[in-house]
Amino acid sequence: MDPFWENWEPRERATLCFVRRENEVLLIRKKRGLGAGKINGPGGRIEPGETPAECAVRETSEEVGIVPEGVKERGQLHFQFADGYSLHCTVFVAHAFSGELAETDEALPLWTPVDSIPYGEMWADDAHWLPGVMEGRSFRAWFHFDGDSMLSKHILWD
Repeated sequence: MDPFWENWEPRERATLCFVRRENEVLLIRKKRGLGAGKINGPGGRIEPGETPAECAVRETSEEVGIVPEGVKERGQLHFQFADGYSLHCTVFVAHAFSGELAETDEALPLWTPVDSIPYGEMWADDAHWLPGVMEGRSFRAWFHFDGDSMLSKHILWD
């Protein structure tokens, strides 16, 4: 693993939340912000005083109108970008939700069969950890990016 990870500190902290429904997972096509145009899970930046789990629930509700229930932490993502931006992201999964799914200014919701996740339209790192998360596994991962290009990866599975 690259030595700069030893003393690494993120500029921002965020979450992703993958809501499951039988053999499907809720993904979004992001309309703005980091990764606009890409497909990902709902999520966003953690606000002051907010826990990662609270953020995952709030961001999912704001982006697609549903409230995930019983969120469980499944991973820790560490991103370093060549331009100096750094992000720590906690990944959650939920198997229940309440409310009505809706498109918002931020996201178009997409129920997607787990065996048809469109990795080609997602960040390059997702194909390396999301399949394991969909199987119920937990992980920690470190990724170095230059724009959309992944320069290095290191993944540890629990």
